[in-house]
Order: sequence, then C-alpha cells, then structure tokens
Amino acid sequence: MTSFQSDFLKTLSERGFLHQISDPEGLDAACLKGPITGYIGFDCTADSLHVGSLLQIMMLYWLNASGHRPIALMGSGTTRIGDPTGKDESRKVLSAEEIQHNKDGISRNFLPFFQFGTGPTDPLMVDNADWLLKLNYVDFLRDVGRHFSVNQMIGRDSVKLRLEREQHLSFLEFNYMIFQAYDFLELSRRHGCVLQMGGSDQWGNIVSGVELGRRADNAALFALTSPLMTTASGAKMGKTAAGAVWLSPDRLSPYDFWQFWRNAEDADIERFYKLYTVLPLGEIAGIIAGDINEAKKRLATEVTALVHGRAAADQAAETARATFESGALDLSLPTVEVPSAEFEAGIGLLAALVRAGLAQSNGEARRHVQSGAVRINDTVAADEKALISTVTLLTEGVVKLSVGKKKHTLLKPV
Repeated sequence: MTSFQSDFLKTLSERGFLHQISDPEGLDAACLKGPITGYIGFDCTADSLHVGSLLQIMMLYWLNASGHRPIALMGSGTTRIGDPTGKDESRKVLSAEEIQHNKDGISRNFLPFFQFGTGPTDPLMVDNADWLLKLNYVDFLRDVGRHFSVNQMIGRDSVKLRLEREQHLSFLEFNYMIFQAYDFLELSRRHGCVLQMGGSDQWGNIVSGVELGRRADNAALFALTSPLMTTASGAKMGKTAAGAVWLSPDRLSPYDFWQFWRNAEDADIERFYKLYTVLPLGEIAGIIAGDINEAKKRLATEVTALVHGRAAADQAAETARATFESGALDLSLPTVEVPSAEFEAGIGLLAALVRAGLAQSNGEARRHVQSGAVRINDTVAADEKALISTVTLLTEGVVKLSVGKKKHTLLKPV
C-alpha cells in the first residue's frame, strides 16, 4: 500500500475508505501542494439518501476536514437518464416535479455535515441540470462524443455486466457514462475540480471522466473509489428485511436508525467506527477493547448524532435504555397515529403490524405471530385474528406492538 503524505489520503487509507486511485502519487502530491476540489454525484432517484450513501458523504467530510473543497453534485440532469450500473432493468422515468422533490429531500441530508459557502474551501452544492439541460445534441456529439470509444464503453462494468446477463440496455442509459464524464469536465472548467470519488462500481464511469479531461482540456484529473460496502455476513450495506436504512427522519425515525447500528454484527464494529464516525483512531481502539455491547451502543449514538444531531441521538439511546433495560414504556418510541374511528371498530393484528411498519405484508405478519415473536403491550400474541381496539389501550393512551426484542412501535388513536 502506498505510504501517503497528505492528510486527506492518509486519513482515508487509515480509516479503510480506499479501493482504487487512478494516480496515487499524483493525487497525493496535488493534495500536498494546496487545496484541491473533489466531488461525488448523487442522482435524485428518491427523496432521501440511505446508509449506502453515507460512506460517500463521509469521504466528502474528510476531504473538507483536511482543508480541501468538496462538491456535492445533485444529479437532476442525469436522473432523467438513469445509471445502469448494477441494475438489471431500466430505472423508472421520473417527472421534473418528482426529480425536484427528490433533490430537495436529498439536499437536506447534507446539512448536518456541511456549511455550504463561496470561500476557497467551503463546500459547494451544484446541479448538473445547469449544464446538461442546455446541451445541443449535435454540438455535444461533435465536441464530446468524439472522445469516446464504443469498444471501451461496452467493456466498462456498468455496461458489460448488463449485456452479459442479456438484459435490455437502452441507448438512453448507454449515454449515462458520457454524461457523467462530462460532469467531471464541466466541474473542472467551472470550479477547478480535479477529483471524482465514488463507490467501486463507479470506477469505469469515473475513469471515463479522467480520460475526457485529458483529451479535451489536457487536464490532470484523478479518480478515487471506496470499497463496495457489505456487512461481515455479506449483506449489502444499508439493506435490511424492512427495507433501506434512510437518512431522512421522516423516512426512518432516529430511534430506528440508532437501532440499525446497535444491531450491527460484532465483526463489523471496528470497521464501522472508522468509516462512519469522526472519533480519533486511538479512541476507537480503546472502545473496541472494551465491552462489545457498550461499543455498539456508542457506535449507534455517534453515527446517529452525525446524521440527526446529538439531541436526537441521546434521546434514541435513552429510549432504547428505558425500553430494553428498565422495561418501562417510553412514549418516544416510534409512533403511528391511527384515526380513533378505526380503533373503535377494531384493527386486525396482521393489518396493525403492517400499519406499524413491523411487517411488509399480512403474510410476513402472520409468520411473525406463528413464530411467537409478536407482543401486544409486552404480552405474546398467539392469535393472528386478534383485534387492536380501544380495549387494548394502555393507560398512556397507546398500544405497544413488538416483533422480537428490538422492534417496537406505538399505535396512537387521534
């Protein structure tokens, strides 16, 4: 492994962020010479980022913390095309209104990490729609398309794997690589950006941008990727049985976000501390050397504090302590409001579990009941035909539904 001299690459290397760099020595020298500008792109396919994107945000964070300027590139333009990387089918075509809604939501995910400004090292947020939507197709083909080899494009993983699986790849998606490369060229011209970062599955697309910069402007650009994140058991990072682990609190409560990290596998804890917290490595080593369960709680609190703020993290930790250690009913547990009329009529247990987000379907809810995992107000529910009604309400005016020992939701009539 290269012995880096710059704070930025030294930090990324020590904390486990590095997978590939197009020119390690050249990038290290550029970082030492003075502040550089680097970016990561985020397409607007949902109204929140999820934990899979948190690694990319942390890379931008460390770039800024090392004295450089990060750019969070919103992909309103490229979202209209769809990135084929890792996909077996075309993405759903979104309307301009849906894309704007998603962009607004994603933009908020960055606010806990960055204060955007106009200073030489202040983080920037820009949108590739600013240039992509203004392109003249014929001029673009002549000025940019001529630098691309179709032979090389079909050899890139984002295209090659799709073709090998004999899955449909539209000409629209085939262009994605060119537009991503053009983003890098535009950011180089507009903001002096010399570095594009991303996940390892983006390597081919990023390198295409490096090559385009060299051919079009004789610019020295760099590519850097992080490892594809999976848990110790091989599961894709940020994916659970209940779905994606979202960063927006209206998609996933801070409490449930905290629980995701609390439930991490033992073998992942040290790696997660290095990647997803800003604690010094020496402090991390001390935490890992102690009790593993306490280390998990601290991990959960530190990551939740980064994403949702310290107050929300401390509240989530206290809610968990009250729920699991003291056995008390904590009214700050995730709560789903239900019209009083439905409570009075009675809600079937299976439907209530789905309503509470504790099961994805009635079938899954039924399996939870049959396995003895479901509790109503901390009492095992053995009858899948049971009703949740006003009779079930606790004195606090809520019904506590649980699946297993760690998933709890309150139903509250309104």
